[in-house]
Amino acid sequence: MLVIDDEPGLRQSLGLLLSDAGYAIVAESDGKRGLARALAEPFDLVLCDVRMPEMDGLAFLRAFRQQGGQSLVIVMSAYGGEDAALAAMQEGAYDYIPKPFRPDEVVLTLRKAEERERLRREVAGLRAQLASAPRERAVVAASPAMRDALELVARVAEHRTTVLITGESGTGKEVIARAIHHASPRAREAFVAINCAAIPENLLESELFGHRRGAFTGATADKPGLFEQADGGTLFLDEIGELPLGLQAKLLRVLQEGEFRRVGDDKNRHVDVRVLGATARDLEREAKAGRFREDLFYRLNVVTVYLPPLAERPQDVAPLAHHFAALLSDRLGRKLTLSAATVAWLEAQPWPGNVRELAHAIERAAVLTDADVLEPEHFRERPRGAPPAAPAAESGDDGTLRAAVERIERDTISAALRAADGNRRLAAQRLGISLRTLFYKLERLGISL
Repeated sequence: MLVIDDEPGLRQSLGLLLSDAGYAIVAESDGKRGLARALAEPFDLVLCDVRMPEMDGLAFLRAFRQQGGQSLVIVMSAYGGEDAALAAMQEGAYDYIPKPFRPDEVVLTLRKAEERERLRREVAGLRAQLASAPRERAVVAASPAMRDALELVARVAEHRTTVLITGESGTGKEVIARAIHHASPRAREAFVAINCAAIPENLLESELFGHRRGAFTGATADKPGLFEQADGGTLFLDEIGELPLGLQAKLLRVLQEGEFRRVGDDKNRHVDVRVLGATARDLEREAKAGRFREDLFYRLNVVTVYLPPLAERPQDVAPLAHHFAALLSDRLGRKLTLSAATVAWLEAQPWPGNVRELAHAIERAAVLTDADVLEPEHFRERPRGAPPAAPAAESGDDGTLRAAVERIERDTISAALRAADGNRRLAAQRLGISLRTLFYKLERLGISL
């Protein structure tokens, strides 16, 4: 770690504090020397004072970012308060520590920065692994909840661990399952998927485990099941909560022993299959009610990846919408884009059908118009044969939806600030956003308290 501060006593005390916390420390006494060193050596973290002679901390930050510096920079200052914090973050600082500070506050801030950087690298690594995946199967995520899900995917992908993916219908559970497979050592092998709710119960056992010729009427030849087709790869059991209890016992045996029998066979077969399950049900509640085997639930629930409904992660709506528009451009053979008003309109919708409903809405709008830029009116359904109606103006300062959304956002942030007595860090925590995001919104929305 690099410490830049013009006060010798502070450099010494920080050096002792951070060395005791396990950091390797080097120090510089001014911004110019610090800049040269930060650009020449690969530091993970830079702790920099704001007020220094020759080159102050803000000038250091500006020059460091302009010249390609990648290290996380945390600034310190006894002057300026929140205004100094805002200015530093606008120049690219990760966080701000006011002087005087407590030793534990410094260490905690550094630990948080390290964790953030570790997660960023893991997610970046996962995205790099997924870069070669088909475009239509890309994982699109901007919200903290989905970034957390991707971080968990990055952790479990390399292991054989069984993963249970939960969430409402349409939240993208199969996309996450494919991401786990594609980022795993099994990526070159088969990914086999089945919807357990879509196959009649009397056929599901044969579909999963296969059958021998003559095992039942119509079984005219031996048939391998999906477990054999997925040998060496991954089997994705969607709607696993719909499995009949009898098949649940057989699935548990495969998970525990790696062996099964085809229907009508007396020979055990061995497979090496990683099983990923997905459900919209609360399997723990189902197990307590006797509708799902408790032992199977605990065997499946080694790692759970929860995908929240789209209404709880509005930050994902815009990138998903642009992603689906790009896919449709390829399919329809025309450049398809979304206007700013359309993006704002999409972000304001509840989307009870989640990502799947959003994708279908964009596809429907695209095929029902020849326009290359989709506008909000293209998403409004009308009775068959009825003439198009002009869209009603949404409430807001100037009649646009964007203005209405900004007004609601401004009121919500202002209320949070008042409730926190003007403490922006506390307001950010209550709003569930980072301090950096709050500073950005305060500036964009023109809020000052």
